[in-house]
Amino acid sequence: MIRDITLGQYYPVDSVLHRMDPRTKLFGTMVFIISLFLADHIGAYITATVFLTAAIKLSRVPFKFMVRGLKAIVFILLISVSFNLFLTDGEVLVRLGFLKITREGLRMSCFMGLRLIYLVIGSSIMTLTTTPNQLTDGMEKSLGFLKAVKVPVHEISMMMSIALRFIPILVEETDKIMKAQMARGADFETGNLVQKAKSMVPLLVPLFISAFRRATDLAMAMEARCYRGGEGRTKMKPLHYSRRDYLAYGFYAVYLGCMMAIRFVL
Repeated sequence: MIRDITLGQYYPVDSVLHRMDPRTKLFGTMVFIISLFLADHIGAYITATVFLTAAIKLSRVPFKFMVRGLKAIVFILLISVSFNLFLTDGEVLVRLGFLKITREGLRMSCFMGLRLIYLVIGSSIMTLTTTPNQLTDGMEKSLGFLKAVKVPVHEISMMMSIALRFIPILVEETDKIMKAQMARGADFETGNLVQKAKSMVPLLVPLFISAFRRATDLAMAMEARCYRGGEGRTKMKPLHYSRRDYLAYGFYAVYLGCMMAIRFVL
């Protein structure tokens, strides 16, 4: 399951989304997330499905690769769906002892499950089609107005970009440590949920040590290259909007308008 985490990974392929400005993709991801929290009608989720399908097609990233990332949230997904299914008041459809399934609970659990799935896939599309350097530049440029109130935009963007980049690195490191411990007789597969959780404890110490060592190596490498923050720094590849980016912003406006119309009219 750990190897199936796709958030933070970059999938190198030539596509429309890969060539798009990172600011456009960041804004599109934000619009998509906001629209999901506005959605409370089946028509809104159909519209979101069309938007997400178009983004997947334009990214040219295999759909199976994106779906792999959902395995990491299965437990959270089951808890969210179960709570909404059994703890929502309304018209009772099925009663199982002290538990009951209501029409409103069934509707809410379906919407909550779709919302979580779409959030993971939508966020993964952004990281799969954007390199860490592009992501840092895009966030710094998008949040540049905060510099007027002394917010360290460059440093915050760099930290978030490094954190995203470290996700697949730490996943790979965790996989190596697990294989090494399994070769020495450790068992991570058998037992109930509590036993599996306890078996993961010896994994945390070497993982934290590895994470701190990598962080130290990165800091030393940045200092060796005379990194001194964002002030006065120039870009080797300055960001420029192209025609496809303006078309994308127009598409975002139409999409968000449709979602708001469904929310407040239907």
